[in-house]
Amino acid sequence: MEVMTGLLEVRRADDRAATRAPWLNSRHSFSFNDYYDPDNTHHGLLLVNNDDVVEPGAGFDTHPHRDAEIVTWVLSGALSHRDSIGNAGVIHPGLAQRMSAGTGILHSEQNESSSEPVHFVQMWVMPDSPGRPPGYQQQEIGDALAGGRLVTVASGRDQDAAITVGNADATLYAARLQSGDSVEVPDAPYVHLFVALGGVELEGAGALDAGDAVRFTGGGGQRLAAVAPSEVLIWAMERRLGR
Repeated sequence: MEVMTGLLEVRRADDRAATRAPWLNSRHSFSFNDYYDPDNTHHGLLLVNNDDVVEPGAGFDTHPHRDAEIVTWVLSGALSHRDSIGNAGVIHPGLAQRMSAGTGILHSEQNESSSEPVHFVQMWVMPDSPGRPPGYQQQEIGDALAGGRLVTVASGRDQDAAITVGNADATLYAARLQSGDSVEVPDAPYVHLFVALGGVELEGAGALDAGDAVRFTGGGGQRLAAVAPSEVLIWAMERRLGR
């Protein structure tokens, strides 16, 4: 596998494409639905990184997915999930959740509250083999996040991850940081860092605000320090699509 080394690309929040409706404000890090940019379809194995705010009492009605590993991370509020293989529940901050679409699944996502918006990030990676059975998994990790360190949320190879994904080359980390806390960016051929909340300083890149992202190719290891209460999501990937 040929990987260019040492590349770091900052993508600012305001440069993301958006889908807006009276009930939805969705910002897309990559091509999604009606937004298509042939030069911005993925990074590593990550195909979707949507930053969504759904208004009270609204949401995504039942719709299909196939052959995608979908991780949903709630930042504030509560999101109700229901799917065609019998899973139903409410996702809240600190709950790791993954839905494997596999050979096909129907699901809906609705704001659980009638008075408050729900803010969440939804991330998709492709499975390393198509045609898996659909599946669902969730795990509470709020206590681990309180430690101000990187927590392994989802992985296809790390047995200590809270939940699994059906790709052995993808691992998702999260950190909930207070001002002054710092973590080290994982080292991998492809890394995607997303500042979900707050503000941080990244060694070699400077200040990053909520909604900013950094795409690393061929490395990691930089220090990431919070300058305000913050939450970050980091994918470390051993390869990219097509390799």
